[in-house]
Amino acid sequence: MSDDILDTGEAHYESVVSVDARRSGAYEDAERPGMRARIYRILDAAFRNARIPADAVHMEDRGDGVLVSVAGRVSATRLLGLWTVEIHEGLREENRSLRMPLGLRVGMHVGPVRHDERGISGRAVDLACRLADTATARDLLDAEGADLVLVVSDSLYTEVVRAGGKFVEPAAYAPAGLRLKEGEATGWFHLPGRPAPAIPGPSPAAPEGGAAGGGAGAGRAGGASAGGSPQSGPATVRPGVGNGAHADAEDAGAAGAAGAAGDGEGAGDPRDAGDPRDTGDGREDDEGHAGGEGGGTGGDRYVVHGDMSRHHGNVYRQPVHIGRITGRGDRRER
Repeated sequence: MSDDILDTGEAHYESVVSVDARRSGAYEDAERPGMRARIYRILDAAFRNARIPADAVHMEDRGDGVLVSVAGRVSATRLLGLWTVEIHEGLREENRSLRMPLGLRVGMHVGPVRHDERGISGRAVDLACRLADTATARDLLDAEGADLVLVVSDSLYTEVVRAGGKFVEPAAYAPAGLRLKEGEATGWFHLPGRPAPAIPGPSPAAPEGGAAGGGAGAGRAGGASAGGSPQSGPATVRPGVGNGAHADAEDAGAAGAAGAAGDGEGAGDPRDAGDPRDTGDGREDDEGHAGGEGGGTGGDRYVVHGDMSRHHGNVYRQPVHIGRITGRGDRRER
């Protein structure tokens, strides 16, 4: 970057980009130089192909990633559009022959940046780094099987992305509420070449503002709606919430989908229900009904024949039969 930018006493509005490698800890020491070289090849080619002057770019090595600032004379739209496309294409080319594909998380923000002889600093730098390092960004790469995720700040989305531009599609971004070290913030997540991603939902312990509602979409919020555009409300995600919370949310969504599927074929099949026996009181265990409240339609439920209240060490004094009914229990053959 040119010397006129390096005024330590002044802050200049610049684009800040934080690039982190996915699962860098999985690389052996002997593999790390190759991983780092690939990141720099991708970045250098992207800046060159996007026609961003070398003297407008400042780079700092971060071991498993790179911190970049780009002078304000280069439009943020160029970075969000053509530069991101070039990063994606370069990454795909590098990954063609790799046993373990390289994955990148990219955080981007625009704000005041101060330069000194050792590098750059400022809240804009901190935010870009936090966005790239969120658990949501990590989870999206895994959940979607992607190799690149771009996370932009709320102000960058509102002021630049939302207006669109060449290779910039606002509808391909999905919001998520984040709790960063500096406080709460909203990030906008984009998987290049794909529609708006479905954001992993928060864990049950997360505060209000997270995923709500049920059906097949339960467990995901803030992602693409049925029409392909982002929903209006962001999901709230705690820092450090990783794949475990995401898996719980997926399980909850799968349970809802299974309950809905129970209303279709197989409902009331006597092979699933079992033949009623006259050896007990025929009570039904409504608490075992997986399709929702009230034991109405949908999902599986369990029917108990026999007296389960009289046992010793789970050995029952009378024969007990537990049968599963899929779908609607009231369609049992008489």
